[in-house]
Amino acid sequence: MHPNPRQIKLLNRLQGSGSCSLETLAGDLDVTVQTVRRDVQRLAEANLLVRFHGGVRLPNSTIENIAYRQRAQLHASEKERIAQAIAREIPNDCSLLINIGTTTEAIARALSNHTGLRIITNNVNVAYTLGRQPGCEVILAGGSVRPRDLGIVGEATVEFIRQFRADIALMGISGIEADGTLRDYDFREVKVSQAIMQSAREVWMAADISKFHRPAMVRLGELSQIDRLFTNAHPPEPFPDLLKAAGVDCVIAP
Repeated sequence: MHPNPRQIKLLNRLQGSGSCSLETLAGDLDVTVQTVRRDVQRLAEANLLVRFHGGVRLPNSTIENIAYRQRAQLHASEKERIAQAIAREIPNDCSLLINIGTTTEAIARALSNHTGLRIITNNVNVAYTLGRQPGCEVILAGGSVRPRDLGIVGEATVEFIRQFRADIALMGISGIEADGTLRDYDFREVKVSQAIMQSAREVWMAADISKFHRPAMVRLGELSQIDRLFTNAHPPEPFPDLLKAAGVDCVIAP
């Protein structure tokens, strides 16, 4: 399904709280409980949330991410703010490694006025966006194309990425757990992301506030492997201390 704006707002509300009563959602959205109940029914049928007696919650699966099209719409304004903050820090005439993700696709759009960039990516959507810019050179990794989001993964992709040494890696992430581990859902995607991190002089990660305390099955790395973290609000506990201990520069997008 393609959620309408009200349903997207409902899902964003759950991203912030994890669970909520139907009455609270009705008040937050300024609609009737009956309207919320109909929206919840449709979203539950699409496996975007789980109903329980008197309320709803996110699926909170550690093994499967939310569908790509829904992820692209969730927290869209926050991702755009983060993307603009990163774009302001990226100099012209530098090399970038960019991984799979809806946030990194927002970053690619925000880089449209840059010149002299050389981009290596395993994200077909990023390549399409920046490949049309006359001031950019895009190198697209080889490998298996994942149909659901046009990400390129596999051992061939890992070996391809390892040929390069870029100035900055721009990374999206599915979840950051309370012990400081970076996590994602697809083992093949994680192997490529690890290669990207190892092939850059600096690692910048983009993560909206919903990614904190979000579980996922596959370990990608640790906060200590990141140089800068860009987000849209002050991270919840215990992340401020974890970021400080790891020496990560945390940038809050305005």
